[in-house]
Parts: sequence; C-alpha cells; structure tokens
Amino acid sequence: MRLPWQVLTPHTAPMRRASSVPAGMLNFVPACSTTDAQSLEQLQDFVTRARRLFAITGAGLSTESGIPDYRSEGVGLYARTDRRPMQHAEFVRSAKSRQRYWARNFVGWPQFSSHQPNSAHKVLQRWEERGKLHWLVTQNVDALHSKAGQKRLTELHGCAHRVMCLGCGATSAREELQRRFLTLNPDWTAQAAAVAPDGDVFLEDEQVLHFRVPSCEDCGGILKPEVTFFGDTVNKATVQFVHDRLAESDAVLVVGSSLQVYSGYRFLLAASDRRMPVAILNIGATRADHLAELKVSGRCGEVLSLIRPV
Repeated sequence: MRLPWQVLTPHTAPMRRASSVPAGMLNFVPACSTTDAQSLEQLQDFVTRARRLFAITGAGLSTESGIPDYRSEGVGLYARTDRRPMQHAEFVRSAKSRQRYWARNFVGWPQFSSHQPNSAHKVLQRWEERGKLHWLVTQNVDALHSKAGQKRLTELHGCAHRVMCLGCGATSAREELQRRFLTLNPDWTAQAAAVAPDGDVFLEDEQVLHFRVPSCEDCGGILKPEVTFFGDTVNKATVQFVHDRLAESDAVLVVGSSLQVYSGYRFLLAASDRRMPVAILNIGATRADHLAELKVSGRCGEVLSLIRPV
C-alpha cells in the first residue's frame, strides 16, 4: 500500500557536509535547509528496495552545474526577468524570431557548452554501472548526463548540442554550426546580459539586426536546435519508448524536477496506475507530490552522494 507522501524537514539532527555546488554557482540553486538524517535513511531504504530503478531528472539537477532553471523561487528565469523562452510556432513562422534566437544562442554557446556534470550526474551514472538504475529520462537539453557517461538514457526534450533541419531532417553538431556562424559574422559583436536555461543570452533587438543565420547545407531548409520548444510536443515514438522502459522498472525516483510540464508528469501518472513506489528529491513543491510515498527536500548532489546503490 502506498504511504501518504510527506515533506521531511529537519526534526532530527541534520547531516553536516560541504556543498556539492561549485563556488560561484549557488546563485542558481534555490535556498534549502540541510537534509535531515531521517530523510536520508528513508531515501536509502527506497533505493535499496528498488531492483530496476527508473529515474526522471529535471532542471534542478543542472542548477548545481551553473545552468539556471525556469521556475525556482527567487533564482529561476521567471523570477529574475520578464523574458520567456522561444515558442515553437514563433520560431517556425518568423525569420526575425529565428535571427534573434540564433544570435542570442551564438553568444551564449561557449559558456553553455562548457558546463560539466556535477556530483548528482556522476552518482546516477555509477548507479547505472552497478545495475541499480534501469533507465534514466531527463527533461534537460544540456547533455550533462551524456558527458557523465550515462548510456541507458532518453533525452525527452532533445539536446541543444545537436541541430536539425526542418526541411530534410538532417542532423549535425551544434559546434559545427558555431563555426558557420563565425564565418558568416566575422565582425559581429554583442554585449551579453543574463544567461537563460536553454543556452542563449538576452540581447536587445537592435543588436541582432545584422546577424546572419545559415541554412541547411543539404537542402537550404531552416535550422533548429534538436530540442522540443515550448508549444511543441514530444515525438510519439519517444514517449512510447519511455513508457516501455517504465513498464520494465519497479520504482520511480524523480530528481530535481517540479514536473510542471506534462511531458514528464505523464510518466508519474503511469507509475501511479501501475502502483509503483515513487520518491521525489527536489527543492520545492512538485506537481506529483500527491503520487509519492516519499518526498525529500535537498540539493540533488549532496543528497545522492550519501545514498548507496546496494
């Protein structure tokens, strides 16, 4: 029988330890109390009982690598600015919008692509090696799980390190496109402001007027990051593949996601239908709190580093 979920707060002696977040990156991680010993014990028990763990990760995992998220209280994009991410329909419809998007992305790419996996990514990769983690689904597009060596992985919303042509479907490396941008815009410069979660920066419209955007080298079509923009839907075959991996699993662990987007939340609904035990590790409330038998509040890297995949 599923137990009522509970947010575990420091009623017992807290575990004191150094932050898993590199210096200078804490500004993107929401404020959070140190996770208490009882929470850790219950999460350890949850992981121990699982034989084929299914994990879903979100932006709260990557904030500890210095990549901001959208929704975190006080530090997310929506809290810091009035800017909103690119919508799929606008990108497809408007050449000006594509020019603005790619100019911002061009400026932000060197920093965005240099981010490295943090301790939480590395723990999950070790769990895969040990046979504890059956499959991992990430809602992030930053390639940090791949950089950590994760193999049993589905990037639900794609990956910003790949580019696709909307005409012929050809794919290429984002780094290759960066070289084409440099060739087409040798004298173009712009002063960047705040960085956004999907890798671009904020520029004023007049700064991008003369930025040149290349087309597909194969067919001349529109180039787009191989990511699911807001307003678009995840490929049906990908969704079915993830449902199949979920059906092979015996427990679900959510790490660093509020699950506000339905594309990820649907798998928690499916897990509930299957009466699978669910645990959530996240700072702040999530859309699936009522479906979990265990809710732990804490920084992903700090907490997961103390859990053993026995």
